[in-house]
Amino acid sequence: MSDEKRSRVLLWVLIGGGAFFLFVLAVFTLVYLSLHTGDRTSAISGFGDKIGVVDLEGVIISPSITVPQLKKFADDDSIKAIILHVNSPGGGVAASEEIYREVKRIRDEKKKRIVASIETVGASGAYYIASATNKIYADKGSVVGSIGVIAQWVNYGDLLRWAKLKDVTMKAGEFKDTGSPTRDLTPAEKQYLQGLIDDMHSQFIQAVADGRKMKVDEIRAVADGKVWTGDQAMGLKLIDQEGDFESVVKDTAKSVGIKGEPVLVHPEKDRKTVLDLLFGDVSEWLPTREKLLDQRIGFYYLWR
Repeated sequence: MSDEKRSRVLLWVLIGGGAFFLFVLAVFTLVYLSLHTGDRTSAISGFGDKIGVVDLEGVIISPSITVPQLKKFADDDSIKAIILHVNSPGGGVAASEEIYREVKRIRDEKKKRIVASIETVGASGAYYIASATNKIYADKGSVVGSIGVIAQWVNYGDLLRWAKLKDVTMKAGEFKDTGSPTRDLTPAEKQYLQGLIDDMHSQFIQAVADGRKMKVDEIRAVADGKVWTGDQAMGLKLIDQEGDFESVVKDTAKSVGIKGEPVLVHPEKDRKTVLDLLFGDVSEWLPTREKLLDQRIGFYYLWR
């Protein structure tokens, strides 16, 4: 290859490499900006009376984010009230219960006003949590309720038989492999699981009755898993007032003696940099033996 051709190839390599570098840089810049732009967080600083806003969004998997946020606002004297901004169909039984307990503690022990503002949906576990607040608001068209429990899993026994594969399980204890996805439930196992679900349902009903300060029979009468619009829920005493988030802010500010426009404080979000994305711990996203073995039956306060 002549020197002229070699120089030409080198030039195109440099141009291509430079273009690729700029492309990668642009992608990471966009990711970085997306993680920082539009961030509604504001630290607990500044002047004026403050209202803390905690978002309860999506399926509730763990209390590990919401509970610390609530605790922080509850312990800060500059925060006069807390609004739980709800847009969730519910989630795990235990996770919902833990958040409920913290909300109830803020209301009853800390004596700090905490209210729920239901946006699009506040159902099942999310309603469970909202019921512990001082007051529940919802829009006329919000989805509210679904007081019930659900357990679901996939049975792929027929697929194994079609593929001529065999599941081999050894156990000590009749109910040790209850809910195995490779076979149908026995009558005794169905009765066993239904007993668990019924007990969780009773806990749900009792918690809502306690939170709403209503009789258990009143809640049991509407605890069939149905959802209602905010307008219907008002008639069933499942919410206290119809209104959007802005009206909730105004009403809450008035109830705690805040004059003028209150300062809304959101929990600080975990900011990630480009370096975090490149070199951070990604183990939670990778399949492991433990995750592959995790085929437990899940019990949920969840609106499907």
